[in-house]
Amino acid sequence: MDYNATVSDGRQLPYPSQPLADAPLPTSGAMQIVACGPESAGQQIKFGYVKLISGATKSVWLQTPYLIPDDTVYDALMNAALSGIDVRVMIPDMPDHPFIFRATQYYATALTKVGVKVYHYQNGFLHAKTMVVDGHLASVGSANLDIRSFKLNFEANAFIYDDALAQQLQQAFIEDQKHSRLLTVEAIQAQSHWLRFKQQFSRLLSPIL
Repeated sequence: MDYNATVSDGRQLPYPSQPLADAPLPTSGAMQIVACGPESAGQQIKFGYVKLISGATKSVWLQTPYLIPDDTVYDALMNAALSGIDVRVMIPDMPDHPFIFRATQYYATALTKVGVKVYHYQNGFLHAKTMVVDGHLASVGSANLDIRSFKLNFEANAFIYDDALAQQLQQAFIEDQKHSRLLTVEAIQAQSHWLRFKQQFSRLLSPIL
């Protein structure tokens, strides 16, 4: 249940006027639960994703059934890949909704062109919604990597600071990767004009998909 949507008193938690001092990240046992929805003041889950992606030093591995990022998330992934970070995104190779699937393909193509490794999972429909950063920090929750989840839906994610869990999720990603195909520039170049049109048209609907 979302607090902001069910409580009508408009109460706001106080925030410090100055940022807190930097502190080392814990390596185990710490967790933050982050929720957002149409009644939220901000897109907190998206902000958390962007913060973690932008702060990565080695790797960012994501699994999501829908890949329809807004400009902020797209730029964070692009900048990380162009900076030499190992950015991997795994998406399903089978659709459950035609427009969402084609829009996901559009962004998969765009991210591949800037150095992100995009994998199409082929052993059924991928519904995992996870992110692992640098092998020690993870996010697991209900939010897809799309505009609807960040802005329109009620979602909740756990941001977990635990080396063991992060490494378990990394290993799960590696196992799923065995059942996936890597999207290549050659495969993109071989796409038909009709397929590209469907992808570009679906992309126009991104804010509401």
